[in-house]
Amino acid sequence: MRVNVVSDVHGNAKDLAIAGDGADALICLGDLVLFLDYADHSRGIFPDLFGVENADRIVELRSARRFDEAREFGRGLWAELGIDKETAIEAAVRRQYAELFAAFPTPTYATYGNVDMPALWHEYARPGTTVLDGERVEIGGRVFGFVGGGLRTPMRTPYEISDEEYAAKVEAIGEVDVLCSHIPPDVPELTYDTVARRFERGSRALLDAIRRTRPRYSLFGHVHQPLVRRMRVGATECVNVGHFAARGRPWSLSW
Repeated sequence: MRVNVVSDVHGNAKDLAIAGDGADALICLGDLVLFLDYADHSRGIFPDLFGVENADRIVELRSARRFDEAREFGRGLWAELGIDKETAIEAAVRRQYAELFAAFPTPTYATYGNVDMPALWHEYARPGTTVLDGERVEIGGRVFGFVGGGLRTPMRTPYEISDEEYAAKVEAIGEVDVLCSHIPPDVPELTYDTVARRFERGSRALLDAIRRTRPRYSLFGHVHQPLVRRMRVGATECVNVGHFAARGRPWSLSW
């Protein structure tokens, strides 16, 4: 049995269409949407609406952790544009989802990332794509548990939830062979982004569950350039499956 796993797709429909090649199933750990590419400021919803120079500025402010200034700058851009922010973003996300969900092979098992809009997923998930969040599924005789979304941060991305709500989803899946999430467990080596030079939010609830239930694997993404991509926590192999938008290659699990 072989399962290919991707995360942080961020608009890469071309490589997503072949990500399941040679595997019995594809697992996607979220962040399908590309709002702004921090490596190429010309790509994404934001530069499409406001241009590259404004994208350069918003990245500069966010990278400096000047989040209040970044939000004020963004509000000014929306006011100048003169259109409804939520309507415009949803329309752009829908265009991306139509292309990305069409690229999923059968079967695909997917959960949300922090930049995704969960309310829209069931409109685009075709037969053969199973959306899971706080739920379990058996694949090839092993039990996989899925926990979607991220925890609250100053970035205020679309699917950030409270620590309590996130922990309840972790608790709901119980003991599994493979624990699948968008964000990593709260381990410094796994949460530090070496390019952004900051710690992303990891989940203490995931870490506690790993120590308590000892799954074979904990699979996740979210941190695009982690200090450590793979390490053991007790009996569990914790693996950042990679920044698929940049690498274009899935991580594979075989048994």
